[in-house]
Amino acid sequence: LEVVEEKKDEEGNLIPEEELTVNPPEVDFDALKAINDDVVGWLELEAIPSISYPIAQGEDNEYYLHRTIKKTYNFAGSVFIDSTNASDFSDCNTIIYGHNMKNQSMFGKLKLIKENEKYKASRYFWILTPEGKYRYEIFSAHVTPADGDTYTLFSGPDQQFLDYVDKMASESQIPKTEIPFTLDDKVVTLTTCTSNETQRFVVQGVRVSDR
Repeated sequence: LEVVEEKKDEEGNLIPEEELTVNPPEVDFDALKAINDDVVGWLELEAIPSISYPIAQGEDNEYYLHRTIKKTYNFAGSVFIDSTNASDFSDCNTIIYGHNMKNQSMFGKLKLIKENEKYKASRYFWILTPEGKYRYEIFSAHVTPADGDTYTLFSGPDQQFLDYVDKMASESQIPKTEIPFTLDDKVVTLTTCTSNETQRFVVQGVRVSDR
C-alpha cells in the first residue's frame, strides 16, 4: 500500500497536493565563498537528490574539468557554468557542465532522468545563488551532438531564443510539457558526456519561480 501524507493548515483543512510548498535546500554561501570565490551557486535535482553540488565558474571551460572547488586536482572535477555566462544565471541560456562519472557521482546519474524515467518523480531542479533561490521545470531531456545547437548562447532575448527553446522542447526524449515560452524566460542546460565522444546528454529546465 502506498502511504499518502496529508497536509493540513492551521484550521485543520486539507491542503491540496499541488499547493504544497516545496522547500529548496539551504546553502551557506559565506562559507563556500571563503573556500573559493569562484562558487556562483548550488544545483540540486528533486528527482535525483544526490545531484547536489556547488557550481563554480572559471576563466575558461578547462579549469574546473579536473579541479574541485578547493582548486585541488580531482578527475571528477566540479560542476561549473560556461565561462562566458553571467554568474548570476540571468542569461537566456546558462550551460552547466558535469562529468558522467562511472561511480555515478557528479552528473553520472543525470541520464536516469530519461533512462529510468526519473522525471515522473519530479520535473524540477533548484539553482541557489547568493541572491536568490530559483526553481526550474524540466522541459527537455535528449542526446545532442557535442557541437549541436543545444549549446547556443544568446546576447539577449529575441525571436532566435524563442525558436531555440521551441526546438529544444521538440527534441525532448521524455514526454513534453505544455510550457508557454516567453522572452523573459531563463533556461538552464545541464550537460554531460555519453559513451559516444561525439554526443552529449542534456537536461534543460526553464525558471518557474523565484523565492
